[in-house]
Amino acid sequence: MSSTYNDVRAAIEGRIATQMAIAPAYPVSYQNVPFTPPNNTPWVQAFIRFGDNSYATLTSFNRQTGTLVINVFTPQGQGTAANFTIAERLKDLFDRAKFSSIIFDAASGPAQVTPAAPEPYFQTQLTATFEAYLD
Repeated sequence: MSSTYNDVRAAIEGRIATQMAIAPAYPVSYQNVPFTPPNNTPWVQAFIRFGDNSYATLTSFNRQTGTLVINVFTPQGQGTAANFTIAERLKDLFDRAKFSSIIFDAASGPAQVTPAAPEPYFQTQLTATFEAYLD
């Protein structure tokens, strides 16, 4: 059972880190962690937005909602295939997934973000809302 916000964050980031370490591996930027984007090679950015918290009746847990946002960056001018391949790897990790007392809804995306931030990359974004049950 996830008992804190940090447990939820660690479970989600751990899945991303494990997947992105598999070949072909890609660096990942996380919230409030120093990161320098690689030069002209793909990379990923992940962050969590916690939302409403409510008492889950019939249990002794709080229901915490949130949204996982993942940005995929690939070099400009090389088409969408590489970006969409990385996005699909990540989307498959969270699309209707259940782990560590976290339940994800269907994931959305990849949606192109224009202009990319930072430039000069082709950027897409995946989102997945979730509910986590905290002690």
